[in-house]
Amino acid sequence: MLAIKPDLFGTLSRWLHRWQNWLVALTLIAAVMIGCRLWPHPPLRGWLPSSTAVYDDHGRLLRLTLASDDRYRLWVPLKDISPQLVEGVLLHEDRWYYSHAGFNPYGLLRGAWVTYARHGHPQGGSTITMQLARLLWQLNTRTPGGKLRQVARAIQLELFYSKQDILEAYLNDAPYGRNVEGVGAASLAYFDKPPDQLTLPEALTLAVVPQDPARRLHATHGTDDAMINPSLALARNRLYALWLHNHPLDVSQTPLFALPLNLRPLAKLPFEAPHAVEQALATQHVTADEDSAKLITTIDLDLQHTLEQQMTRYVQRNASRGIRNTAAILVDTRDMGVKAMIGSVNYADSSIQGQVNGTLAKRSPGSTLKPFIYALGFDQGVLHPQTVLRDVPTAFGPYTPENFDGHFLGPITAAQALIRSRNIPAVWVASQLQHPNLYDLLRQAGISHMASEQHYGLALVLGGGEVTMQELAGLYAMLANRGVLKPLRLRADDPPTPGTRLLSDEASFMVMDMLRQNPRPDETTGAQPTPWPVYWKTGTSWAFRDAWTAGSFGPYVLVVWVGNFDSTGNPAFVGAEAAAPLFFQIVDALHAEHPHLQEPVRHMPANLKRVEICLASGELPNRWCPQKGWTWFIPGKSPIKVSNVHRPVVIDDATGQPACPPYAGKQTHVDVYEFWPSDLQQVFAQAGIPRRKPPQNPSCTGAGQADGDPPQITSPLRGSTYALRLKQQGMERIAFTATTDADTHALYWFVDDAYIGSSTPGESLFWQPPGAARYSVRVVDDHGRSDQRPLGVSLVE
Repeated sequence: MLAIKPDLFGTLSRWLHRWQNWLVALTLIAAVMIGCRLWPHPPLRGWLPSSTAVYDDHGRLLRLTLASDDRYRLWVPLKDISPQLVEGVLLHEDRWYYSHAGFNPYGLLRGAWVTYARHGHPQGGSTITMQLARLLWQLNTRTPGGKLRQVARAIQLELFYSKQDILEAYLNDAPYGRNVEGVGAASLAYFDKPPDQLTLPEALTLAVVPQDPARRLHATHGTDDAMINPSLALARNRLYALWLHNHPLDVSQTPLFALPLNLRPLAKLPFEAPHAVEQALATQHVTADEDSAKLITTIDLDLQHTLEQQMTRYVQRNASRGIRNTAAILVDTRDMGVKAMIGSVNYADSSIQGQVNGTLAKRSPGSTLKPFIYALGFDQGVLHPQTVLRDVPTAFGPYTPENFDGHFLGPITAAQALIRSRNIPAVWVASQLQHPNLYDLLRQAGISHMASEQHYGLALVLGGGEVTMQELAGLYAMLANRGVLKPLRLRADDPPTPGTRLLSDEASFMVMDMLRQNPRPDETTGAQPTPWPVYWKTGTSWAFRDAWTAGSFGPYVLVVWVGNFDSTGNPAFVGAEAAAPLFFQIVDALHAEHPHLQEPVRHMPANLKRVEICLASGELPNRWCPQKGWTWFIPGKSPIKVSNVHRPVVIDDATGQPACPPYAGKQTHVDVYEFWPSDLQQVFAQAGIPRRKPPQNPSCTGAGQADGDPPQITSPLRGSTYALRLKQQGMERIAFTATTDADTHALYWFVDDAYIGSSTPGESLFWQPPGAARYSVRVVDDHGRSDQRPLGVSLVE
C-alpha cells in the first residue's frame, strides 16, 4: 500500500501537467462568466418604456395608456404569466431554449440553407435570446452581417442575464400586431384579461402571434366588437396538436378549439372615467421598486356609468334651457375613496371644452358653504338649531346683503334659515364668529389659492370665494364624518388617514339634522323617496354662472355642478332648479340599482341633549308660550334663556286698557300678547302677517304688569364652599333648590351661564361639579324672574 502512493501522486501530477492549459482556460472562462453575471447592469425591464394599465376598484380595466414610444407595452413578471402561454411560446419558438448559449447552430445552418441555398421562404433560425437582442438593439438581421451581430448580442445577453430574465423580457417585448408588444398588453387588448387568467386556447393563440404578427392578426372579417381570423386559428390549432404530445389529458379541450376565435379590436380598448384616470396618472409617483405598469383607482365602474347615464340624459332633456354641461363627483365617506368622477358631460365634445376636468376648476360655491357657518356658530355658542334669527334688512358696516328672492321673512329659526338659504341670517351668524371663522375653517381644510381674509370679508359666506368640486366634496364628507376632515383618495394605494377634527361631533350632527329636513324639489322625477335620509344644500353663484347641489346620502357624498366652463351666465343656472333635480335623479338611480345600500352607523354624540323651547322665540318656554317644541342643545355651549316674547297683560274690564296697579278690588282679566322688537313688527306688517299690538296705558307706570315674586335659591347656601372627597370625585353631587311664587311652573338652572337642566317648584336638581373652582349659580323661572349666587367647590382627602 505504501509503495502505491508515489505512483498515484506521480500519475496525478502528469495528468495535471498535460491538461493544465485547458484547466486554466476553463477557469478563466468561468471567472469571466461569473464576473459578467455579477457586474452591475441595468435590468431588462428598464430597456423599453412601459404602458400603465389603470383599473377600477373591482379590477376592471379603465384604460391602457401608450408608452412614451407610442406602443402598448405592459410589463408583467414571469410568475404572473400563464404557464401554458410560457410553455406554448417555448414549444413554438425555441424548444432548446434552456440548452443553448443564446444561439442554436443547427437552427442557424438550417435557416441559411433554406434561405440562400434553396432560395425558399426566408428563415432566420433565431432563438428567443436572438429575437430579444433584435428587439432591444433594433438590429437589421436580414443580412449575414446583421445575423452575426444578432448572435453576438445574444451571447452578451446570456452572459449578463439569467434564462428566466431573458424569457421574461422576451414575453414582455414580443410583437403582437400594430403597436401592441408583450403578452401583458396583448392579453388585455385582445382578451380583456390579465395573462395569468388566459384559457388554453387563448394562451396558445398568443404563443403563435409573434412569429408573424402582421399576417396573423389581419382580420379577414368581423364586427365592431370582435375580429375573427381563421388564419390565426389555424396556426394555433397546429400548435395545439404539438401540445397534445406533451399533454395528452388536454384533449378534453378540443371542442374549445373548434369555436370561432374572436379578438377584441384595438379600437375597442376601454376608455373609461377619463378625467379620473388622467388625474390619477398625473399624481402617480413611482420609485424604482414600485410597479408602474398597474394603477388601481378607487373608481367603481358601475357607479361611474350610473352617473354618466343620468347626466347625459339630463343634458339632453334640458338642452332647450341652455344646459349643455354638468360635472359631478361621488365620494364614499367610509374610506374617502372617489367612486365616480365626471369632469364634463362629454369628454369628446370640444364645444363645451369636454376634456377639462370640472371637478378641479375653481368656481364660486354660492350658498353651499352656509352649513359650515352654522356649524361654527353651534361650536362657539352663538346659536342652536331653533334659535330665532332676523331675516330683515340689515347693514354689516358697508356690506348690505340681500336675499336671492329680494324678500325678507322676519323671524326665522336657524334650521329654516339654512334650509331656505336666507342670506341675512347666515351673514349675521358669520359676523358673530370669533376664532375660527369661516375663512379660518377653509384654510384649515386645505382650500387652495385663497386670497387674504380682508379680500373676502363677510361676502365669503355667500360664495365670494372659490372652491373646487373636490374640495367641496371633502367639506361635506367632513360633516358626514362628524367633523373630521379626511383627504380624498383616488388611488387604491393611498392609505386612509384618521383625519383632523375641525368641527365638534355635536355641531356636525346638528347641521346634518337641519340639512335632512330640506324637502326634495318639485322638479325631481323620483316617484318614491329613498329609504335613507338625504342631507343636501344648493348654491347659485353671482350672475347665474354656477348651479350647485351638494349633500350626502347612504355612505356617499355627491356634488353636482351645472354651468359653462367659460363662465357664461344663464338665468336657468339656479341651484334648486338646475342642479338639484339632477342630484336627486342620481340619488334615485343609485337607490334603484343598490336597494340594500345602508347609511353607515353613526352613534349619537354623547354631549348632546334635547331641550324643550318656545317655538316663537327659540328660548326656554315661559308659562304663557302657546306652542312648544324641541331642539338639540350642547350643554355648556348653546345659548339659552327664558323666553319673554309672550307676556301677560292685566286688562281692566271697565276700560279695556291695561290696569293700573294695585289690582286688588278691580275687575280685571289677563291677556297674553307677543312683544316683538320694532324692526320685526315692521317686517310683519310688510308681509301682511297680523300681530296684535300690546295695549298701553300712559296714565300710570307699570300698567298691566302681572304681580309675582322671583325665585329664591335655598341650596346651595349663600357664601358656602362645598368640600368634595377626593376619593369620590366624579360621584358626589350638589342639590339645587329654590322657593318660588305660586304662579311659577318651571325653574331653569344655569352654572356660569351654561344651562344644566330644569326642575319643578319644590323639586331638587342635582349637579355634579367637574372639579374644584368658583362657580356662579343662577335660576330663572318661567316668568323670566331670576336669582343668582356664588358657589365654591374644594377637594379634600
